[in-house]
Amino acid sequence: MIQINNLIKEFEGFRALDGVDMTVKKGAVYGLVGPNGAGKSTLIRHITGVMRPDAGEVFINGEPVYENAKIKGKMAYIPDDMFYFLQSDTINMMKYYKGMYPDFDEKHFYKMQEFFPSIDVRRNVRKLSKGMQKQVAFWLALCCRPELIVLDEPVDGLDPVMRRQIWSIMLEDVAENNTTVIVSSHNLRELEDVCDHVGILNHGKIIIERSLTELQGNISKIQIACPCGMPKIPQDFKVLHMSNIGRVYTVIVRGNPQDVVAAITAGEDSPQVVDVLPLTLEEIFIYEMGGEDYEVKDIIY
Repeated sequence: MIQINNLIKEFEGFRALDGVDMTVKKGAVYGLVGPNGAGKSTLIRHITGVMRPDAGEVFINGEPVYENAKIKGKMAYIPDDMFYFLQSDTINMMKYYKGMYPDFDEKHFYKMQEFFPSIDVRRNVRKLSKGMQKQVAFWLALCCRPELIVLDEPVDGLDPVMRRQIWSIMLEDVAENNTTVIVSSHNLRELEDVCDHVGILNHGKIIIERSLTELQGNISKIQIACPCGMPKIPQDFKVLHMSNIGRVYTVIVRGNPQDVVAAITAGEDSPQVVDVLPLTLEEIFIYEMGGEDYEVKDIIY
């Protein structure tokens, strides 16, 4: 679906994107994460065809996206700050989208109205709350029947109930129409529930790009109870973090959980208890970034 090769973008001598390589398969829900200033917004503007690359290539369905009206007609984009025309209500915006998107489904628009009962479709959209404006944005975007949806901090401003409903509607659309979704967000806990692939961007490069399952299987969180002190972990496994409360140790180790446990319990002074604990996407992000910009602090999860 999306193929990015050696993408470079500079602003007054600052390289915001420094050779980005990225692949998003059709039907994937791809979470784009990274620290502030990593280049996420710049990358999204290239994926949506807003910016021209200084070097490199951005392909969607095998075609370059920049100034490609056909590709953009099959793409919906919801930015963090939405734009609506000054005097437009939701019906006016629906008619505008219908004129812009060849596959816009007006019947689906009215059918979906039941999911947004708090929206007064005849009220000026700019006078709605930020959360309601976001609801309108999702409503219109899904009615475009896009093949690709690009989201930048998509549910910021929505209450928990509406967040869950929006994601439910979105994932249903993904399942029914094999829609591809790219979502950039700082809410890693939320991404963990909806994404199947994750790309970590830092200093203008994708440093990790894997399925969420592979990412979770590459780092282990092990809790060990041992009266003789922390058992030695073989050098084959890199310890990213270790902390303890009394004789109970918690270690974050790079490697497959089963292999790490087997190595720890193989010695003569085998621990009394060894438990493999689930790692959240937030923890994975912190420890993967620990060698880059993040100071990993002594926190017991």
